[in-house]
Amino acid sequence: MKTPLWLAMVCLAASLPTQAQTLKPIELKDQELANLRGRYVMPGRIVSFGIVMTSTWQNAQGEVIGATSSMQIQQSTIKPQFYVSMIDENSPGSARSQNTASGTGSVTGGSGLNNTEGVTQVVRAAGDYNTAYNNVDINVTKANQAPAAQPRGEALAAGTTLVGANGAGSLSVSSSGSGVQLNIVANNNQGSSVQRLAQGGLMQNTTLLGGGNRVNNLTSLNVVLRDNVPSAGSVNGNLDQLKGLRTLGF
Repeated sequence: MKTPLWLAMVCLAASLPTQAQTLKPIELKDQELANLRGRYVMPGRIVSFGIVMTSTWQNAQGEVIGATSSMQIQQSTIKPQFYVSMIDENSPGSARSQNTASGTGSVTGGSGLNNTEGVTQVVRAAGDYNTAYNNVDINVTKANQAPAAQPRGEALAAGTTLVGANGAGSLSVSSSGSGVQLNIVANNNQGSSVQRLAQGGLMQNTTLLGGGNRVNNLTSLNVVLRDNVPSAGSVNGNLDQLKGLRTLGF
C-alpha cells in the first residue's frame, strides 16, 4: 500500500529542477538578439522628448550653408512640430564667394544606402583636405518638469520644403509622410550631404568631390524622465502625444 506513494514522491523529486539547472545560462541565437532593441519606458515617465538635427557645409573659402531643425514634445504640446533655423555665413572680411575650381572627384554606387535600417553613417570622399563628421547623441536626464519650450525658426509643416542658398551651396529642409530630411548640394561640384530621420531610422550621408570642405551632420535626442509613477490619466495623455508623431512618418 505504501509503494505507490513512495514511487510518486520519487517521480516528483526527479521532476523538480536543481539549483544548478535553474541558474544554467541559456544561449540566445543571433536571430533572437536581433529582435532586442533597447529598453521599454512607460510613456507616463517621459516628461519631455526632443530632437535637434543640424547639417552644415563649409567650403574652402569659409562660407557656410546649413540649417537646424528641432522639435520638443511635452505635456502642453498639442501637435508635434518641427522648427527650422537657416545657417548662412560668409567668410570673415570677404564678399560673397568667388569659389575655386570645380571638384573633379567621382563616386559611384551607393544605391543600397536607401534601404538601410537603424542608424546609417556614411562618408565617401574623392577629394583632398576635407573633413566630415557624423554624430548621434542620446541624452537622458531626470526632472519633474519639462524645460521651457522655446521654438526657434520657421515652422516646418508636413508636406512642405524650406530652401536656402549662398556661395557655399543650396539647402532644402523637407517634411513628408516619410519623415524629415536636410539636404545640401555644394556649389562647383564639391559634393552633397543628406541627413534624414524617418520610419524609425536615421541616415547621415556625405559625399565629397572637391577639396577643403568641412561637413557636419549632427542629431541629438533629448529625453527627460521623472522618477515618480504618474497616474493612469497622464499615461494616456502622453500616449496620445507620441501617437502624433506617426503623421510625420516616425
